[in-house]
Amino acid sequence: MQVLPEGRLVYGMQLPVQSQSTLYAEAWEADAGPDDLVEIARTADGSGFAYLASCDHVAVPRRLARAMSTVWYDPVATLAFLAGVTARVRLLSHVAVVGLRHPLVTAKQYATLDHLSGGRLLLGVGAGHVQEEFEALGVDFERRGAVLDECVDALRAALGPDEFPSHHGKLYDFEGLGQRPRPAQERVPVWVGGSSPAAVRRAAVKGDGWLPQGDPRERLPAQIDRIGRLREEAGVTGPFTVGAITEPLYVGRPGWAVGRRTVCGAPEVIAESLRAYRDMGVHQIQVRFRSRSRSELTDQMAAFGVGVAPLLG
Repeated sequence: MQVLPEGRLVYGMQLPVQSQSTLYAEAWEADAGPDDLVEIARTADGSGFAYLASCDHVAVPRRLARAMSTVWYDPVATLAFLAGVTARVRLLSHVAVVGLRHPLVTAKQYATLDHLSGGRLLLGVGAGHVQEEFEALGVDFERRGAVLDECVDALRAALGPDEFPSHHGKLYDFEGLGQRPRPAQERVPVWVGGSSPAAVRRAAVKGDGWLPQGDPRERLPAQIDRIGRLREEAGVTGPFTVGAITEPLYVGRPGWAVGRRTVCGAPEVIAESLRAYRDMGVHQIQVRFRSRSRSELTDQMAAFGVGVAPLLG
C-alpha cells in the first residue's frame, strides 16, 4: 500500500485557522473563517500539496486556554467541508485523539469522510495530552497509551472491508453490527503521532507511518533508525511513511521579521535545506509558512509549489 508518490519528497500542511495555539498561529487567523479555509484548500489542491491536516481537541481547560486558545475546529467536519471544494489533495487528521471516543463512533465518522471524498483520508492518531479533556469524557487519562493501542487494532477492523466488523479486546468488544458506507479505500492508512519512546514504538509496530511531534531535524535520524529496528524486531513489513515537521518557511526575501528559525530565500535555498530531510529518510514534510494575511499565505503556497517543489527530488 503506497499512499504517497514513491521516490520523492512530498509536502503537506496543517491548516491554519482551524487551530490557533499561540505556538504557531498568525495574527490574521483570529478573524478568519470558512471562506479563508476554502481558498487555502483550493490553493493547496492546485499547488501539489499531498495533504491538508486538521487537529483534534474536544474542549480546552481554562488553565491552558491562554496558550492553546479554545479555537479547535472539529477535524471530521472541517476535512469533510474542504473535501467538497477540492479534488485531489488528501485529508489528514493530525492527530485524532481516538481514545476519547468509541472506535465504532470514530469509524463511522472517518469511513463516511473517506467515502464522500473518494478515498482521500489519511487517519492520523495520537494519545492526547490534556487530562481534563479525558476526565470530562469519562476516559482514563493515565491509561491513554493502552487505550490508543487497542483503538488502533479496533479501527483496523472497523475501517476494513467487512460490513460487519469484529474486534474482541480488553476495552472494546463488538461483532455483528453493520456499518455502511464503507471507506472507499481498501485499507485506510493509519499514521501514528508522537515522539515519546512509547509513541515511536506504537508507530513502528502498529502504524503505516509516523507523524513526529516537535522533533528538530537533528533528532530525526536516531528516531528513524529506531523505527527501522523496531519494525525488523517485530517482523513488520510493507511500506511505511516517515514524516517531519519543517522549520517555518518564507519563499523569497521577506520585508518583515519572520523569526530567526524561519528558512527563507530563493527557491533553490529553501529546496536545498528541505532535501536534507529526504536524505535522512523522510518521505513527507509538513510545511508552515509565515504570513500576515490569507493572500500572503496563498501566495507563499503557490510560490512553493511552482518554485521549490520541483527541486525537492
